Amino acid sequence: MPTSPGIEIGKLGEAYAAAYLEQLGFRFVAANFTLPVGRNLRGAVVNAEIDLVAYDQNMLCFIEVKTRTSDWFAPPQVNIDLRKRRQLARAARAYRRLFELEDQPYRFDAVSVVLADPPEIDLLRNYFAP
Repeated sequence: MPTSPGIEIGKLGEAYAAAYLEQLGFRFVAANFTLPVGRNLRGAVVNAEIDLVAYDQNMLCFIEVKTRTSDWFAPPQVNIDLRKRRQLARAARAYRRLFELEDQPYRFDAVSVVLADPPEIDLLRNYFAP
């Protein structure tokens, strides 16, 4: 089954983001990590995905990557709305519980990728607080 152009753009952006963060010294532990975070009103399991999980020194980072082909309208990270932030916070809480990392310091970062020539990549440390 072919993938949509949006998914292909997202995967390319995540690859650029990972390479960029690796150059900055981040150590990756997971990519596209999906885990259950609860149930919806109909009782169905709700899953959340964390794009990248990495360590920046001793800080555990949950990283959301947003990619666009252009930023003429708005930068990519504006799509990390309140609903997405809540979903990421729930996923991070479940991840930390699953791996017994509740006492570990952590933060939420965003990486904005604009697929220009050359690509424009921005790391936004501490993009939001839970």
